[in-house]
Amino acid sequence: MPVEVTWWGHATCTVEDSGARVLTDPLFAGRLAHLHRRRGALPPPAAAVADLVLVSHLHADHLHLPSLARLAPGTRVLVPRGAPRAVPGLRRLRGLRLTEVVPGDEVREGPLTVRVVPALHDGRRLPIGPHRAPALGYVVSGAARTYFAGDTGLFDEMADWVGEVDVALLPVGGWGPYLGTGHLDAGRAAEALARLRPRSAVPVHYGTYWPIGMDAVRPHEFHTPGDEFVRRAAQLAPDVAVHRLEHGESVRPEAAR
Repeated sequence: MPVEVTWWGHATCTVEDSGARVLTDPLFAGRLAHLHRRRGALPPPAAAVADLVLVSHLHADHLHLPSLARLAPGTRVLVPRGAPRAVPGLRRLRGLRLTEVVPGDEVREGPLTVRVVPALHDGRRLPIGPHRAPALGYVVSGAARTYFAGDTGLFDEMADWVGEVDVALLPVGGWGPYLGTGHLDAGRAAEALARLRPRSAVPVHYGTYWPIGMDAVRPHEFHTPGDEFVRRAAQLAPDVAVHRLEHGESVRPEAAR
């Protein structure tokens, strides 16, 4: 399974497969509104180098316009259908090749095929605006099959939509002391892992950004989801190799098994 995954923090990962680089939900900011980066250095310029970029939904910590502006002209970016209408700033990034997608779509880019799957999450560009674009996950197929869940809760058809995968990039936390509906915490992410049964998994979307002034409020919600996911996954899906990465760390799942 010749694939390499690098976690840059939050939901931002680089997946290298078959000589192609796929970047997920790029967020290269030290601060975003009331959030600031509490762990991990900012990703280096090389993190913005990608053949294909996947944007899971419209929330500003996943569709971050200044980070998208760092991509090289001509980079193809998959976004939920309706994103350019809901986020007018996207239309000003004229150098990017935007492709609007919905669940069920398949997109070819070089040696890779990307299948679009649903996510159970509020896809609006909050805090205002109608629900005009779906939240998505993606399955990237090349030499391996890698599932990027975006931001999602558990839903009954998850395993049917995702199908067989080798690597799952699953959100296990958030950026505040409480997670609402449409999210996976460490326990629910481990349950998702038990349903999906990939060969390997990498926990993401935790331990990076935290609201300013809330460092002393339930800090375990920020620091511990990765370790808790490892523990829960060992109970519910012991045959899955889980790799808890540090910020900027890479893993070749097939070499680590």
